[in-house]
Amino acid sequence: MTTSTIERACQLARAGAAPDVVRLKERLKADGCRAVDALLAPRSIRGHLEAICAAAYAAHRSAPPDSATPEFDNPEEA
Repeated sequence: MTTSTIERACQLARAGAAPDVVRLKERLKADGCRAVDALLAPRSIRGHLEAICAAAYAAHRSAPPDSATPEFDNPEEA
């Protein structure tokens, strides 16, 4: 089953793949999604995606690279 353009937009937005809807649309078009402009034109959809993009992109950029394995300068601190 193929993912709809709107579902794909939500996935990319939640993943922090785009900082805003303009870049999200560019990514969707590059991925081969159809009717991107028409499907994301309604104000309610754009508003939701804009908020998701902003929050997820900010969180993605501020997350440490890999906090699962902290490094210690002094082995006695471990």
